[in-house]
Amino acid sequence: MAKFYIQSGTMRATLAAEDSRRAALWAVHQAMQQIVPVYDDPDLTPEQKSDSAMIEGMLVLGDTIRLSEQGYDREDAEELPTFDVVTEWNQLMIALDRLERLFGGKE
Repeated sequence: MAKFYIQSGTMRATLAAEDSRRAALWAVHQAMQQIVPVYDDPDLTPEQKSDSAMIEGMLVLGDTIRLSEQGYDREDAEELPTFDVVTEWNQLMIALDRLERLFGGKE
């Protein structure tokens, strides 16, 4: 796995991932966990999430997600449109929900 330096809006993170697309999806997932309850989201109340955002700072993604295996602020970083990655993340969450309903017995 490669190590990716991820930048978008207020997010700066490093991550080992199979490819840049998966690293970008992880970045979106991290940002969305703050506001959307997803399968691995800790059971935090809205008030606790708000308090955490005030203390730690909210992750806000920009128009693009920049990914590089070399470091931050690189001119040669790959840029992916955030909207496209969020759309793909949403499709994955819908598919996971359907699988959970199918195999988890929920209706």
